[in-house]
Amino acid sequence: MRTYLLKRLLLLPLTLFGVSLITFLVIHLAPGDPASLKRHGMSQGGKAAVEATRGTKDAVTKFRERHGFDRPLHVQYGRWIGRLARGDLGRTFFGDKDIWEEIRPRLLVTMCLEACAFVLIFAFAIPAGVYSAWRPGSVGDRISSLVLFILYSLPSFWVATMLLIAFGNREDPLFGISFPVSGLRDDRLVDPTAWEWMKDVALHAFLPVICLSYGTLAGVSRYMRSGMLEVIRQDYIRTARAKGLPESRVILKHALRNGLFPIITLTASLLPAMVAGSVIIEVIFSIPGMGMYTIEAIRLREYDVLMTVFLLSALVELVAILAADIAYALVDPRVSYEAAR
Repeated sequence: MRTYLLKRLLLLPLTLFGVSLITFLVIHLAPGDPASLKRHGMSQGGKAAVEATRGTKDAVTKFRERHGFDRPLHVQYGRWIGRLARGDLGRTFFGDKDIWEEIRPRLLVTMCLEACAFVLIFAFAIPAGVYSAWRPGSVGDRISSLVLFILYSLPSFWVATMLLIAFGNREDPLFGISFPVSGLRDDRLVDPTAWEWMKDVALHAFLPVICLSYGTLAGVSRYMRSGMLEVIRQDYIRTARAKGLPESRVILKHALRNGLFPIITLTASLLPAMVAGSVIIEVIFSIPGMGMYTIEAIRLREYDVLMTVFLLSALVELVAILAADIAYALVDPRVSYEAAR
C-alpha cells in the first residue's frame, strides 16, 4: 500500500502539469483575449476622433506588453509556471487584485455548500438504498424508486427557479414558508450574535443545498440499492442467515461493507461534478462562490484566474480518486495494491 501511495503521489505533479498545459492551450487558442476586450471597452462612448482611436491602440499595446501577450505561447506558459513554482498565482488583469486573495473566500463558500450537500446526500441516500435492497418489490421500495427517478430527471436550474418562485415570495410563499434567495447573509444584520449569524447563513443556504443535492441523492441511492442487491445474493450472506443471525446484523454488518464499493467509486467523480453544477446554482441564488467568480473570469478573459480554477478542480479530482483507492482497502482488507509475488 505504501509503494502504491508513493507512486500515486509522485504522479500527481506530472498529471497536474499535463492538465495545466492543455488548459493553457485551450484558453489561449480560444477567440478573443483581455487586450481586445479592453480595447472594446475603451472605444465605447461615441468617440470617433482619430486621436482617441490612436490613444486606445497605444493603451492596448502597452497592456499586451505588460502582461506578455506579445510573446509566444511557450514563453507565456513558462512565465506562468515560474510564478506558480514560487507560489504566486498572479494578479487579475482588470482591477490588479491578488488572485489567491480573491479566490480564497469564494473557495471557502463553495466548499461549505458542497460539504453540506454531501452530508445531506449520504445521510439519506445510503439508508434509502439499503432499505430498498432489504425489501425489494415492497410498497416502500416502489414509492421511493418512483420519487427518486423523478428527482433524478429534473434539471437543477428548473428546480432552483421553481423554489425561487415558491419560497422566495415573502408576501405569499408556499405553505407560508419563505427563505432568503440571494447571497448567503443579510447585510442588514448589525453585530449579530453567533446564533443569529448561523441561523441567517443556514436559511440562505437551505435552498441552494437542496438544489445541489437532490439529483445526486437519487443517483447514489439507486447505486446503493444495486450494490446491496448484488451482495445480498452472495453465498456468505445465505450462510450468515442460516447460522440464525438477526436480519439487521446480516444487512448492516456483513452486507453493507461490501455494498459500499459502488458508492466509493461513484464518490470519486461526484465532487468535481457537483462543483461544476454549483456554477448554475450560485448564479441563480447570487452566491459569491467559485461559480460566479469563474463565470466573471470567462467573461473578462482572466486567463490566470481560469488557470488557477481549472488546476484546483483537477487537484480535487485527483485527490478524490486517491481517497477512493484508500477507502477500498479500508472497507475490505482483502484489497491490496501490492504486486503479487
